[in-house]
Amino acid sequence: MHDLMTVVDWSRGLFALTAMYHWLFVPLTLGLGVIVGVMETLYYRTRAEKWLATTKFWMTLFGINFAMGVATGIILEFEFGTNWSNYSWFVGDIFGAPLAIEGLLAFFMEATFIAIMFFGWKKVSPGFHLASTWLTTVGATISALWILVANAWMQYPVGMEFDPAQMRNVMDDFWAVAFSPVAVHKFLHAVFDGWVLASIFVMGVSGWMLMRGRRHDMALSSVKIAGWTGLIGMVLTMWTGHSSAVDVARVQPMKLAAMEGLYDGSRGAELVGFGILDPTKERGDDKDPFLLKIAIPRGLSFLAHSDFNTFVPGINDLIDGVGINAEGDTVNTVSYAERIAMGKKAHEALRRFDTALTAGDTAAMDAARAEIKENYPYFGYGYLEEADEAVPPVGLTFYSFHIMVLAGGALLVVLLAGLWGAYKRPWLWQQRWWQWVAMLSVALVWICSEAGWVTAEVGRQPWIIQDLMPARAAISAIPAGSVIITFWLFAAVFTALLAAEAVIMVKYINSATRK
Repeated sequence: MHDLMTVVDWSRGLFALTAMYHWLFVPLTLGLGVIVGVMETLYYRTRAEKWLATTKFWMTLFGINFAMGVATGIILEFEFGTNWSNYSWFVGDIFGAPLAIEGLLAFFMEATFIAIMFFGWKKVSPGFHLASTWLTTVGATISALWILVANAWMQYPVGMEFDPAQMRNVMDDFWAVAFSPVAVHKFLHAVFDGWVLASIFVMGVSGWMLMRGRRHDMALSSVKIAGWTGLIGMVLTMWTGHSSAVDVARVQPMKLAAMEGLYDGSRGAELVGFGILDPTKERGDDKDPFLLKIAIPRGLSFLAHSDFNTFVPGINDLIDGVGINAEGDTVNTVSYAERIAMGKKAHEALRRFDTALTAGDTAAMDAARAEIKENYPYFGYGYLEEADEAVPPVGLTFYSFHIMVLAGGALLVVLLAGLWGAYKRPWLWQQRWWQWVAMLSVALVWICSEAGWVTAEVGRQPWIIQDLMPARAAISAIPAGSVIITFWLFAAVFTALLAAEAVIMVKYINSATRK
């Protein structure tokens, strides 16, 4: 058992490492593509040389980042086969479909038009080149769509049916998978987050250019484009973030409870704006979960259900089987002890089905199939021994969520101030302290973006597929030592790639802005 958990923990760590490194590059690609597209559109309309130079400058940075994103993304997809083969077998028919579409449609679309985008300036017409730039960005966005559809399905598995004869899930409704509310909101939230991240990146680099006294006009022009892109992106990120919170309250209430450090629910639940958790708090004791907190009265009830008086269940309520219905009323649901029992019934029925299938006993197969179907919604709980195993890491989920929210608020102020300064008070961008604010905000926006990703993934634990498969049931039968060695090798390689990108970008910015 110890070796099993070692493989599970290191495999989770390896996937988290790869995903978080990959996410350093993805949002910058999504947002910078839009900004470059806007700049080239201005060049196409005005034929002004300043917009051509500006477009080519940011396009080169886009290309450097794009290459790094592709390298880490390919490795991420291979890990499903190398480290999570049981998962790939169990739901490969469903999870593989959006990834296949991403590879066949989006990746080839990006690969085709990015070549024209970088090497076709004097080989194709200006209009065709502009179209290629936008199609590269659209391709990157479509790529994100199908990857996030796959991830959203893990959070909210729909559009499939379990086939006991194959002992795996098969898709029966592609459109339910592709257009579930969780998938739509997750995709939009991630894309608009990319707009914000890229805009802050452009502002930060522009601040550095102004600090060095280089390309003043290019810097301020870039700030204006980035400021509007980022501001629009921030408003839409907040809107889709609220929609995602509503989805979490509906389909992953345990994640919501962990995000807020909520152990005991109530009507008119408060929303924690800032808090410090008591690290000694354990489920079932009488300790206050917080050492310090600043909260908005009734805010969580409104955030989750658009009703200030709705009951929001906490961790203890969910484990005990207390929840809410569609009308917002408090009701008794299925407790976690009952879910574990139902999951074990489904497992036992599956074993009986397999025995009956081998014996050719049709009647026994039908009876076992019916019992599997009845208990299948809680199939994953059958792998658990006690309810507490289904509680995600509260501290990490809580802090990552609140770091994301607080950092997002600070970035909104930076975007508003930077845009106001560029249009109304140009002297602001000549102040050294503001140039430092713009540059330091680049680090803050990446922290914000990564914190959001951590919230989404850690808050789902222990599930790799919500309620259907915990991570420990999804791994490959590989030695723990192999996973540990791979983890440290990848950590070294990815760190080297990140360092290489930073060095290449800095050298290019230095050389390009001296002209």
